[in-house]
Amino acid sequence: MSTAATPTITTQSPACKLSGYQFYKEVLGSPKYVVAPMVDQSELAWRRLSRRYGAQLIYTPMINAKIWADSTNKVIRNSFFDLDAGEEGDPTTDRPLIVQFCGNDPEKLLKSAKALEGHCDAVDLNLGCPQEIAKKGKYGAFLQDDWDLIYKLVNILHVNLSIPVTAKFRVFPTVEKTVEYAKMLERAGAQILTCHGRLREQRGQNTGLADWAKIRAVKEAVSVPVFANGNILYQSDIEQCLRETGCDGVMSAEGQLYNVALFAGLDSSSSATSSTSTAISSPVPTQTHLDLSQHPRHADLALEYLAIVQSLKTRTSVSAIKGHLFKIMRPALSRETDLRERLGKVMIKKTGDYSEGALQPYVDVCLEMKERMDRDAEEAKGNGKSLDELVTTDEATGLKVLPHWLAQPYWRPVKPAVTTVPAKRSKASDSEAEREHDVNEGKKARLEPMTMKPSQDHQRSATVVDV
Repeated sequence: MSTAATPTITTQSPACKLSGYQFYKEVLGSPKYVVAPMVDQSELAWRRLSRRYGAQLIYTPMINAKIWADSTNKVIRNSFFDLDAGEEGDPTTDRPLIVQFCGNDPEKLLKSAKALEGHCDAVDLNLGCPQEIAKKGKYGAFLQDDWDLIYKLVNILHVNLSIPVTAKFRVFPTVEKTVEYAKMLERAGAQILTCHGRLREQRGQNTGLADWAKIRAVKEAVSVPVFANGNILYQSDIEQCLRETGCDGVMSAEGQLYNVALFAGLDSSSSATSSTSTAISSPVPTQTHLDLSQHPRHADLALEYLAIVQSLKTRTSVSAIKGHLFKIMRPALSRETDLRERLGKVMIKKTGDYSEGALQPYVDVCLEMKERMDRDAEEAKGNGKSLDELVTTDEATGLKVLPHWLAQPYWRPVKPAVTTVPAKRSKASDSEAEREHDVNEGKKARLEPMTMKPSQDHQRSATVVDV
């Protein structure tokens, strides 16, 4: 890795465009509540639902710049960003919006970004994806050992686009290296930095907590806006994160994915930011009263999401729809096992017309779930128990567990330590296992890029969901 000398490839002055805090305020509207780029999950339908529930800025799913630049197939391109339907990036319904790319070829990255610069407010470079598929493709977090290349990738966009470039990255083991990395990205031209407070190696069962101290160090070292990413499950975590990091906004991935109302009802003017918080404050007390505006009934959210999918000309992938429904209704699917099985078996034709009822099998499952959840809620009310009395605490994590009919965060159990020596396998079986691992990694990166590991630190749980 080269860090001593930053290459200078700028051959012209950037076009006259807003940058830094001027861009953040005048174009984006000073957003504090941000939805992360999530593969197959932050698609247009989810963005529309998210905006209804308080999200102020949203990123598209990651687009592979090489595939976009090389492909002449409209179907492939439209699966990333549908230009033909004309709804993605619409100034009245899908803004502010940042389009995220991954890649390692400056020219192809620029070619792809130029194709979409008129349909978004900024272009983001993915420097955070830790999946094996990113390692093989040399993008995401696996570029962080080549600072010269990263500089070129950011700078070519900064110089040649009519809109700003931003960057989302992971931290290094030391604060010092993390800060120097962030400063290099700023020098290259990044106008907003999103700092995911985990190492490249923190993924899967090794996720662990995001390091807010490193995020704060980045915020204090640069002059552009900074978003903090990591450890956000409840609204109380948002306020605490802003106070402890001093950041301009909080980005959520998995927390918002399981509860789209994570940002609902928040007042931007009252949140702590760098301008109002200069020192780490005491932890914000955990909210004791259960606010249903922050935790709506999940079956209602699922039906609302499906209605949006049906209303769009832009086609939502079947994998995205099914993924959202499993996550939204997860608190009850472990109980209503017949509905979980029905949801898993639903098959939707790729050519089926959503507006003409192709999604009815999904709607039917959600309607049945709604009926059962309404029943359970009424039964609890009839027993004379308030919602607050129904909230319990998970002994292993210290996290709140809400009534099963309400939207709420989810954390995966820790993988038990291996105490026995595995039996030896033949070279053939090893190769087969490796192939299966590679396939699974590719699926995770494309369809389910998220993991969570519990923690007892200020009621926060570790989260790696975005890219």
